[in-house]
Amino acid sequence: MNLSALLVINPFSEGGPIMMSLITICLIASIVFLIKGFSSLKSNVIQSRKMLQLAADSSLLGLVIGFLASIIGLITAFDSVQAMGDADPSVFAGGLKVSLLTAGYGLLTFIIARIGILFLKWSQQEA
Repeated sequence: MNLSALLVINPFSEGGPIMMSLITICLIASIVFLIKGFSSLKSNVIQSRKMLQLAADSSLLGLVIGFLASIIGLITAFDSVQAMGDADPSVFAGGLKVSLLTAGYGLLTFIIARIGILFLKWSQQEA
């Protein structure tokens, strides 16, 4: 497997495939809603506004899922430290890494969608 594939797959699996998949679904949904919003911009402004709202909602959902997974990762890390009694820095660091991966991916999803939303809002004002 090449290096670029490892850079994408490894953080995805380390962040927890379930939560990372849910965040990816939110990103894909936001992009689909934005594309539909741009395509209906000239013909149906109301439809375009609905797609804008759906894109905003799905991007926010991706952000919230990322932070939920982050909290779950932190709780898991603290549970591991508590179960061992003696805090092993590598176990704690692993939990923090999972926590930061999901939160970072959720933020990235939100930022990507928000940039598209800004362009769609700007296009709606022009129309």
